[in-house]
Amino acid sequence: MAEGSECTPSLSAENHHPRREEEGGGGGPPDPESNRGGGLTDAQREVLQRYLHALTHAKNDSHTLAALLLITRLCPASQLDKSTLKHIFEAVGLNLPARLLVTAVRGSESSALPPEELFSLGTALLAALSTDPDMASHPLLLTTVPLLLGVLADGPMWTKQEQADQRQKQSKQGLETETGHTASENDEVQSTEISHTTNTAVTMSKPQNNPLGEREGSKDKESNGEKEIPTSHGVSPSSKLDEAMAADCYQVLAAVCALPRGPDQLLTRGAIPVLCRALEQNQTLSQKRGLALLGCLLSGKTKDRAWSKHPSELLSVLVRVSNNFCQAKDQTRLDMCVKLLQFLPPPGVMAESEELKKAVASLWGELRPMMQAKLTPRQIGSVLVLCACLLDLYGWEPVGPPKLCCLLVNRACIEVRMGLEEPPGSDLSPQLQHTLTGCYRIMEAAMEQACIQGVTQSVAPPQSALSGLSLQQSRQVLRVLEEAFSAVIYYLQQVDKSRYGDPFIFATFRCLCSWLAEETSCLKEEVTNLLPFLIGYTRSHLLDESQEQGLSSWMSEISFGVRGSAWTGKDTLRYLLPGLCHLSAEEGPRKVLLTLDTPALLVDFLSRGWNSLKGKTGTASARDPSMETACSALLNFTVTEPDRVRKDPCFRTLESLLSEALPVLIHKPQLLVLAANYCTLGLMIGRLKEAPPGPVKPGQKQFFSAALRFLRGALNSGSSPGPVRVSPSWEEWWEEAEELWRLGLQALGGCIRAQPWITTLVREEGWMTHTLTILGKCSALPDPHTQEALEEALCAMADQCPFCKQEIANLMVEKSKGALDSMASLKKSVGVK
Repeated sequence: MAEGSECTPSLSAENHHPRREEEGGGGGPPDPESNRGGGLTDAQREVLQRYLHALTHAKNDSHTLAALLLITRLCPASQLDKSTLKHIFEAVGLNLPARLLVTAVRGSESSALPPEELFSLGTALLAALSTDPDMASHPLLLTTVPLLLGVLADGPMWTKQEQADQRQKQSKQGLETETGHTASENDEVQSTEISHTTNTAVTMSKPQNNPLGEREGSKDKESNGEKEIPTSHGVSPSSKLDEAMAADCYQVLAAVCALPRGPDQLLTRGAIPVLCRALEQNQTLSQKRGLALLGCLLSGKTKDRAWSKHPSELLSVLVRVSNNFCQAKDQTRLDMCVKLLQFLPPPGVMAESEELKKAVASLWGELRPMMQAKLTPRQIGSVLVLCACLLDLYGWEPVGPPKLCCLLVNRACIEVRMGLEEPPGSDLSPQLQHTLTGCYRIMEAAMEQACIQGVTQSVAPPQSALSGLSLQQSRQVLRVLEEAFSAVIYYLQQVDKSRYGDPFIFATFRCLCSWLAEETSCLKEEVTNLLPFLIGYTRSHLLDESQEQGLSSWMSEISFGVRGSAWTGKDTLRYLLPGLCHLSAEEGPRKVLLTLDTPALLVDFLSRGWNSLKGKTGTASARDPSMETACSALLNFTVTEPDRVRKDPCFRTLESLLSEALPVLIHKPQLLVLAANYCTLGLMIGRLKEAPPGPVKPGQKQFFSAALRFLRGALNSGSSPGPVRVSPSWEEWWEEAEELWRLGLQALGGCIRAQPWITTLVREEGWMTHTLTILGKCSALPDPHTQEALEEALCAMADQCPFCKQEIANLMVEKSKGALDSMASLKKSVGVK
């Protein structure tokens, strides 16, 4: 929950909360300020026991209320210990207040009390009972939630009909008197007692007579500076709910919201649209308590669900809160930064909404001077976190001129350096950790733009304010980022294994991974020295599932960045994979990665990913780019470290995985790029193997058969002569898969030379015939690289298979004008001039 939230149930100084008895030590002397914890005398305890007995054995509602009144007159709630208060709650139960609410709202001719008094007493009892978590989670209390919400949004439902109902009731009573029908003696006593007890309980708001805790609305508005909110949208003062009753209603809802499943309970009972309606109509306490409660519902795991179900209502609230933020004075605006975070939608939700874009643009307009002002660390922290959230919504475009973008990045980097460059062992406060996590998101967003600036600046128009930086500004941004990431590396070097489950460590790790994904030339030595931590941290999360719950909860509650509803231990490695792909291609870092057994970690990741993927169909088998990146890193090891590949048992495990997976993947068009990675990786490993001394294992034959069918499907000659074309099934993915396809063909040539048995399989699977047919028909290949790859595979076939050599030679003589004619190396292999 966000700091300053009013969602957690709490009572005023005079009210009782059971937990406070434990914290405050109820046996001590009274506190002169709060008058709490004074304890009871022996005489009071003896009388209290008699009253509790009367309460427990009450025969009807009148007896229950009378006993409750006696207890409150004997001693204030602040002097009752937790067990006694629990005893009272259990004796009163939830049936009585629930019936009072229903009677008040629906009306009943048998009730001797006005609806507002019934409702007042019912909400007062529920508010007190809800301070106990067991009571707050009771199904009977939860059934009252829609009723309370309705009254808070639409005002008291009895006001319009109250006078008419009262006249009708009086008329009916007069008629009954004339006809001789009078109330029974018991009913008359009960009515009198309830009336007396209710009137007393409702008016007892002073500390010395407070039965269930002082009610918020009973305070004098003049003395505490509060001003009554003017009515709007046609809501008349007579339809406004009494402030004291509204406070009790919100107390109950806040108590429910504070439960572990409380936000879900409120969401399923329609709390979001009702609270939005209360705010729209400016109902009693809606701006103070209703807005805070709505903010709590939008701060955790229910945020995504709430926005997906009620986008228009929540957008109206966001616009209202944004307008208040823009109109507020400087200090108030700084205080509102934290509150505003709660009402921003998740990234991607309503991204096309012009109203949302306008609101975000207005917020940036107010944040610009705040970024330039002299602020305390706490103040600049809340501003930077809000900026990070806004960046998640629309990127850099609405931020402002490039100069302001540079300023934002610079301020974030300064905060990171100041926060992390502390002596080892220094503890960071939760507030500072939250600020730094927001700064990390700004740095990540800057990396995404600044590192592609040199590529796009001369050939494309600026896509955002940050991409419009001059070359000098880009260098300045990268310089301050380098200094900040140097501080990040320094901090992570101090992290002990006992802190691997700390969410802030994960946030710091994730931020560094964004740097490694884009930039590996700077801080190379520092990064290489940090590799033992990075791999150890990643392996810990991949293998130890006990750490997942804390990170999943943190990612769902964080205001910015990736949502964590589907968090697993694999996600830690996902962030590191792009960096590993770069580092495994460089000799120094690669040697360190090999000492850390990194290939085995990558194979384990692929195995887990495949076990999760296999058997899924349709949208469930969605593409996972991380698996493709893991293949790229393993491919780097395979190309550069052949001896390790031959000896490391993890590569045998990988071969078994590829043999199982590739035959399935070639039938999943949406996973063609992953299939290309698996095919190429398996062929690159296969070229390093020797021919088996005995029969070929079924798994090997299965893999090579699937690989040949896969490679064969990339090109299509069409029905008429002309240049060869990419097959329709490959067109969508060709840009990503073409290099893998070419490398796979070259590796196939290496496999044929290392394991000649494959030549028979090549002929059986039809790859040879298919390829020669295409080359005989087409006039040209797409590019020289494709020609080289095909020529490499065909030369290997000609060298290892006399039948293939003769077949190729005959075709080259027959088709002297086609694509085959340009393959000089192949001509030499088959002896054609």
